[in-house]
Amino acid sequence: MTQIDQLSVNTLRVHAIEAVDQANSGHPGLPLGAAPMAWALWAYEMNHTSQNPAWLNRDRFVLSAGHGSALLYALLHLFDYGISGEDLAQFRQLGSKTPGHPEYREVPGVETTTGPLGAGISTAVGMAMAEARLAAMVNKEDLDLIDHYTFVLCGDGDLMEGVSGEASSLAGTLGLNKLIVLYDSNHITIEGKTDLAFTEDARKRYEAYGWQTLLVEDGNDLEAIREAIKEAKAEKDRPSFIEIKTQIGFASPLEGEASVHGSPLGRERTEITKKNLAYPDLAPFEVAPEVKDHMEEILAQKKAAYEAWLEKEAAYKEKYPQDYARLEAQMSLDKKDLAFMDQEAYWKRVDKDMATRASSHQVLQRISKEIPYLFGGSADLGPSNKSTMDDKDSFSKTTREGANIHFGVREHAMGAIINGIYLHGGFYSYGATFLVFSDYLKPQLRLSALMHLPVTYIFTHDSIGVGEDGPTHQPVDQLTMLRAIPNFVTFRPADSMEVLAGWYVSMHAKYSPLALILSRQTLPELAGSSKEAIRGGYILEKEKTDLDLILMASGSEVALALEAKKSLEEEGYGVRLVSMPSMELFDAQSCKYKNTVLPKSCRKRLALEAGNSLAWHRWLGLEGQVLSMDEFGASGPAKEVFDHFGFSLENVVKKAKDLLKD
Repeated sequence: MTQIDQLSVNTLRVHAIEAVDQANSGHPGLPLGAAPMAWALWAYEMNHTSQNPAWLNRDRFVLSAGHGSALLYALLHLFDYGISGEDLAQFRQLGSKTPGHPEYREVPGVETTTGPLGAGISTAVGMAMAEARLAAMVNKEDLDLIDHYTFVLCGDGDLMEGVSGEASSLAGTLGLNKLIVLYDSNHITIEGKTDLAFTEDARKRYEAYGWQTLLVEDGNDLEAIREAIKEAKAEKDRPSFIEIKTQIGFASPLEGEASVHGSPLGRERTEITKKNLAYPDLAPFEVAPEVKDHMEEILAQKKAAYEAWLEKEAAYKEKYPQDYARLEAQMSLDKKDLAFMDQEAYWKRVDKDMATRASSHQVLQRISKEIPYLFGGSADLGPSNKSTMDDKDSFSKTTREGANIHFGVREHAMGAIINGIYLHGGFYSYGATFLVFSDYLKPQLRLSALMHLPVTYIFTHDSIGVGEDGPTHQPVDQLTMLRAIPNFVTFRPADSMEVLAGWYVSMHAKYSPLALILSRQTLPELAGSSKEAIRGGYILEKEKTDLDLILMASGSEVALALEAKKSLEEEGYGVRLVSMPSMELFDAQSCKYKNTVLPKSCRKRLALEAGNSLAWHRWLGLEGQVLSMDEFGASGPAKEVFDHFGFSLENVVKKAKDLLKD
């Protein structure tokens, strides 16, 4: 390592531990150990530029070990991404640009929110898939406009989390050769040495996944790290896994100890660390003049590479103007390409009664014919979820232009991957499984919402209507779980018209993910359903006399509520039926609209939903009641199971009358 490279690496180290000390909170261990690999990558082996942090053909960098965020912020500071010394001094403070873990949208250069271990490396698989498909769609024999890598820096904890195994297995199967993982192998976790719980040979594991595996014995050997990265770039058929052996907390008095993982060094130990690094006497977050000069040279090289690509882009635009225009539209996802969804043809109902999973399949075909850059699939349940684009190929190692993804039985990885696809840019992404298995991907649903990613989740087999598969497969609590996630939209349609509305909302969303909650069983088409469903809640049928009771329901229970309304009307009651496919969308409406649908003057309200009751109480008031599933289901034919738990016409009418008598 040259003297200037050594000083640059140590600048990263010192700025990171100073930030942690300033906050009296954070993780100094990883930055001290992993700074050389980060420097080798950012300075010499990765194409990126602060001139345009959103450069289409930039290499992506994911700090999967997000607790080491101080290292990333130090990099962004040196590489002129708008992080100042003052920002480093505000590390982990409220409202700062340098939060405790990297947060997407908050800082240029942060490609994804990380911190939950395993999420970053799994999200990166989605980014690499998006790069591969975009290149297949855009590149010409004489102009490879899209040609970039996705780099990951991960640690032992990332590899222990099961989601990393799910995603890495799929990456090997797909031969994602533009995906390169740098493994910070320091054999330390919070509780101590990894031999307490993690003794496997990670390289052999990744070799079994179908990856190229490489080893760098000394994490301070900059040239060896660079050579390994170059070798990984040269691999054309497999993703690459580079194990780089490091010492956590390098050069500090706590080097190699678990205690340096997540606690500040403190002033005295920090000064000892600086002395051990032969670091010059500089003020906190000051950059040595020679490092500044070195950075100017490096930044000029980065800018030159970017400008060379701009020349290639200009040549592409001139030679292939129509293709370039399509690429611009694809990368913007500005919703102009969704104009067809405002046409009458889009809003045409299906021609017969069917399950909402089946009508969703028909709607998906309408959308995929108009949007060539829809990219998604199912966790091995495509035939059941009805989530396949019929006229599209499957994405694979040999068919990069394919639109259908086969995630395998990997729900958790699926969530991370569709996040990564969207984060890369250029694609609308979606994933599908049974609603009950949404538990498996909950951490990624949460990250979708936290990052404001408008991805789509298709969750079918939505209730005790699953029937014979029994309580293990009958979701009763999952819908409430989803409704509890901030900035997450659930949409449980009652028929094909409401399915159309759900897809419309999802495709037009800008900052919120949406889950379509779909039935396995056939549901009737409802004459009163309408586009108003995009509001989340609406009057499906008004009362015929003075209003006595409001019936509310979602999904399959709307048809049951309609039967009950008719029965009660025959006895002279004034009953309004409100369909509530999306509580989140309804709550976002004006107070005037909500009061029009649910007037305060009517306090007798009965809600029906074959799921947990918790979310309904805000709409019921003090006198309202709910027929719900606050217990596990049972195995049996769906109709018998519904009747057993009280979802029958007779029971609903009885509950309504009892409520009206009170």
